[in-house]
Amino acid sequence: MKRAFQAAACAALLSLPLTALLAPPTAAAKAAPSTYQNFRVAIYIAVTSTRQLADKATFDREFERAMRQTHFNKVYLEVYRNHVFATDEEVTRVKKWFEEKGVQVSGGITLAAGGEGGQFGTFDYEKPADREECAKAAALAAKHFDDVILDDFFFYASKSDADIAAKGNRSWTQYRLETMRQVARDLVLKPAKAANPKVRMIIKYPNWYEHFQGAGYDLEQESQDFDAIYTGTETRDPVITDQLLQQYESYEIYRYYSNIRPTDAKGGVGNGGGWVDTYSTLYVDRYAEQLWDTLFAKAPEITLFNWRPMSEAEAVQPGDRQAWAGLPTSFRWQEMISGYKPGPQANDPGPGWGRAAGYALETVDKDLGKLGKPIGIASYKPYQSSGEDFLHNYLGTIGIPIELSPKFPINADVALLTQAAAQDPKIVDEIKGNLVAGKTVVITSGLLSALQGKGIEDIAEVWDTGRKVAIHDFINGYGAGNGDSLNDPAHDNPPVLFPEVHYYTNDSWPIIRGVANAKGFPILLMNRYSKGVLYVLTMPDNPGDLYNLPQGLVTEIKKYLQQDFPVRLDSPDHVSLFAYDNDTFVVESFRDQPVSVTLSLLGQGVHLRNLSTNADIAAAPAVAPKDGKFRRDNVAARTDFGVTVQPHSYQVFKIEK
Repeated sequence: MKRAFQAAACAALLSLPLTALLAPPTAAAKAAPSTYQNFRVAIYIAVTSTRQLADKATFDREFERAMRQTHFNKVYLEVYRNHVFATDEEVTRVKKWFEEKGVQVSGGITLAAGGEGGQFGTFDYEKPADREECAKAAALAAKHFDDVILDDFFFYASKSDADIAAKGNRSWTQYRLETMRQVARDLVLKPAKAANPKVRMIIKYPNWYEHFQGAGYDLEQESQDFDAIYTGTETRDPVITDQLLQQYESYEIYRYYSNIRPTDAKGGVGNGGGWVDTYSTLYVDRYAEQLWDTLFAKAPEITLFNWRPMSEAEAVQPGDRQAWAGLPTSFRWQEMISGYKPGPQANDPGPGWGRAAGYALETVDKDLGKLGKPIGIASYKPYQSSGEDFLHNYLGTIGIPIELSPKFPINADVALLTQAAAQDPKIVDEIKGNLVAGKTVVITSGLLSALQGKGIEDIAEVWDTGRKVAIHDFINGYGAGNGDSLNDPAHDNPPVLFPEVHYYTNDSWPIIRGVANAKGFPILLMNRYSKGVLYVLTMPDNPGDLYNLPQGLVTEIKKYLQQDFPVRLDSPDHVSLFAYDNDTFVVESFRDQPVSVTLSLLGQGVHLRNLSTNADIAAAPAVAPKDGKFRRDNVAARTDFGVTVQPHSYQVFKIEK
């Protein structure tokens, strides 16, 4: 998946942040054109564009091109960024013109202070001038709008002499969290509410959630102080961008933030939506995937960052997609091109980023209404925690559906706990509680290591020795004796570095193991406790090496994590599963070639319909279980179906019983 970097995308990368907000539609907005049935579409307008749009000729020209390509209902009109303020006159004029077009207008501010060498700069909140400017920006936005969102620069990275003195003996994390809670309340919310008591202030959180606490972003208290939150769902390219965010995160992060700030009892929106930008888009399908995955997570609104690529008179480029250009993919470039309607201006450049967004959104809108509430393996990431960073997204990218929450999943049939869960001082007792209730708990080797000497040995005398081993061969075997190879005879997987987990034979059982030079190492270790079962899942030192594991090994792990899950995948890496509570699910491939996937459905005699093609799928012939001591008992019957998924495409399915 390595590709040549597109110069245009690279130039824009990291130069501008992102944002969005969901608010009740105004009377004017109800008249806006509506192409989409299952979500609203907004465009964020950075302050430079806000000021340029105050020229009527510019507004008319750019509005026409943007609306013709993507039928948006709403804009976020930014009034401040990087020490630049829009004037009252500019804001009033542009707001009025959008409302006359039937488009809802909300406000935006970006509390950023430029930066150096491509690195982001933040306010120094120990400086009176920066504190004053912060409050001034919040008040200006609230003066003009009843809904205002903070773009995702509301963090703290300064280490000036004043910051160092103010920090004192506190850690940087503690100092920044405490400072930003105070800044949010006193310098953003208070001046905004003073300027407009009706204003709804929304904080938009970006995609690097594993590291938030180190820069003062607070998902615990701060997310509740604001009137709502919003989610940055951009994952861009997972290879060339510095954060290496995996594709599945565009889905998973929206689910996580929605569990942090869910819809309240009165139906008030807690997590207003997600947004995606055009940066680091090496091929146009990657842009579409981010939009689709945000909406598969059931975001009610999608925000496109930003106005410039949505409205400028430039043509979007297909990028490096030659490998699948002639295949019937979900994003059909030629169909998008041929369906484009030129505008009234001379020398129309052809479809731009706005039309790429519009086409992708029209494609997914046809399917979203068929999907219920998302479901996944219950997993737990406490507030301000870190450890095995972004592991849930790597697991999602190998086809394990995750439902991440900041609350421990009490009594979940299966709970998956990574190293981040060690932040919870009660975690061992909570694990015991689920096991005593007869549930299954899966902990990673990272969590096992973090809990050594903290009570985990009271459940199972298993520990990380601190040694590492490179493993190439993998064996499956539920009981004592022989086992079956999980290696793929057609593809030689590279050795993968794992931590060595020590256990006592017959107290714990290595039901999946690695073998290196006549020595066995547990990959999935089982230990029975009370009425439940504890599994220790040994993770590669590099989570990216999950993609180098044999497909047979990954499929066996899924059988334990998803034993009674409605559907599971037998597939290569970079094929994801999105499941829902109404017996529907989506399979999406991020691969460059067509891929064969086996879908294992819970139950016998079930039927499967491909809702993308409206065709019934024939079940694969049943395979008799193995005889003898290696056969697992009490395993629910399942029915398998084989399908092919095109590159960078998705299909929607319905289980019929």
